[in-house]
Amino acid sequence: GGEDQLNQYSPPCGRGDLRASIANYYKRFYNHEGVGIEDITVTLGATEALASALRTIGRPGDKCVIFEPFHELYPSQCKLFYLKPAYVTLRPSTTNNGDGKSNNWTYDEEELERALSDAKMLVLNTPHNPTGKVFSKKELAHIVSLCLKYDVYLITDDIYEHMCYGEEHRHIVIPHEFPEMKDRTLLCNSLGKSASATGWRLGWCVHPPHLRNTYRGIHDQLAVMSPHPMQYATLSYLTLPDEYFSELSHKYQQRVSKLGKALEENGFEVIPPQGAYYLFVDYTSVPGLAGMTSEKAAMHLLTVIGVACVPGDNFYGNKLDPTTKNKYLRFAACRSDDDLDAAIRLLKEKL
Repeated sequence: GGEDQLNQYSPPCGRGDLRASIANYYKRFYNHEGVGIEDITVTLGATEALASALRTIGRPGDKCVIFEPFHELYPSQCKLFYLKPAYVTLRPSTTNNGDGKSNNWTYDEEELERALSDAKMLVLNTPHNPTGKVFSKKELAHIVSLCLKYDVYLITDDIYEHMCYGEEHRHIVIPHEFPEMKDRTLLCNSLGKSASATGWRLGWCVHPPHLRNTYRGIHDQLAVMSPHPMQYATLSYLTLPDEYFSELSHKYQQRVSKLGKALEENGFEVIPPQGAYYLFVDYTSVPGLAGMTSEKAAMHLLTVIGVACVPGDNFYGNKLDPTTKNKYLRFAACRSDDDLDAAIRLLKEKL
């Protein structure tokens, strides 16, 4: 009966009212009217959305291009499906800001073209974990042109979409602003980060019509469905007022700025994030950490200072590159202001 409905299976592709609400979400925030309810599959978080996308597009031996540093799951999922990950490196760059400090992360266009020339797919995460980079419209236009030139599918990870900082940085929905890519783009998304509800395991994929049946068949075998009670609860999330979503960027920008300032004061080299809530920082000038491997530096911060971070080497596939090895640590500014203040105090007193 109706009272017991949420304890039972939903359709594997997700409740119809939820998929309609997701389609409306893209109209509401991006004026993107090209998403119908049959273009959406509700998934077990963005993690499963991405895994199902990789398996839908890829066959064993196919090459998947990933920007590094990367979210650790991407190459692991590729290997699960016998795909070959290949890496294009984002590097610190300087625009004309007068002080000579790096203030962005950029990729080499020729390196990307070489990587895509024989690839099947590209995974694109923007805003980017761990650097905080928001890919610009110009960069995306270049990426789109290469995907079209070499017949490459684009799989996007959009989970930090509401965390873009400053007027000049905004999230771009590829099939909307580059309609020529709509048949070769799979958008993966989730409420986990925006709703601070990572335990809900509620995500979705927007896929082209010709991939719908394959995608849904793979999703069905991998996960069956996202938890039905969470699907129902997500209807409320998707109708939250605009102020909730606009406040997200304000809230996280304040936290990122606060932690970034404290890290700089302790000798870390910080490139200010344009989005997301991470700081991917160079620790090699910090007296208390100089000469340590990134793993040892992270363990020292945890066990001696009392502040947790992640070794930068975890985010690289080209492990032997001397320009990136044992250089970076990733801090997360997603915790409460009280937690951040406590961490900043420990860094100041003990490092």
